[in-house]
Amino acid sequence: MRTKLILGLLLMLSFLGMQAQENANSRQARKMFEEVLYKITGPQGSTMHYNVNIASIYKTEGTIWYKGKKSRYLSKNSKAWNDGVSAYVIKNNKKEVEIYDADSPKQSRFGDTFKLDPENYTYHIAADPKGYLLTLKSKKGVKGMKELRALIDKSTRNPIQLRIKVAFVWANVDVSNFKSGGIPDDLFTFPRGQYKDYEMIDRRGE
Repeated sequence: MRTKLILGLLLMLSFLGMQAQENANSRQARKMFEEVLYKITGPQGSTMHYNVNIASIYKTEGTIWYKGKKSRYLSKNSKAWNDGVSAYVIKNNKKEVEIYDADSPKQSRFGDTFKLDPENYTYHIAADPKGYLLTLKSKKGVKGMKELRALIDKSTRNPIQLRIKVAFVWANVDVSNFKSGGIPDDLFTFPRGQYKDYEMIDRRGE
């Protein structure tokens, strides 16, 4: 009886130790992710070049800028300015500008990648030859992004690569030329004067 009791206590202590270790790992992972998220979407702003590959079916690349609620992206066929109030989008090089509410999901191409509620995910960190691998998994019932694997540079804490799972599809995003800070506000203002001959299609309120 005493042997069984001791074994039971040891198993319980082992389980509690593993749980505490997991909690420590989760806290460290979340703290690092929030630091990276701030570098990207904080008031200082950021920019990066992205190269997207979605299941080898769709590929694109371009440059994106963030600053708080503002964003802008530029790719071969599309471009957009989101000033935090309205979003101006030119798709497929058409001579028309679609205007959306800033938070409309219809206007966003990659802008929602870093717009997530931290409470909706569990966190884990692991060592990687290139730095740190942060894994976020959505909790039950959370819509949208189901999993995010972010490879972070060990010394700079800059993002290197993202793997994003939505439903059953994975998107790979390689990041380069990352810079945090020194992003001016006027970068996100739609230069209406340059597009006087474009058709303006107002989709705000849709």
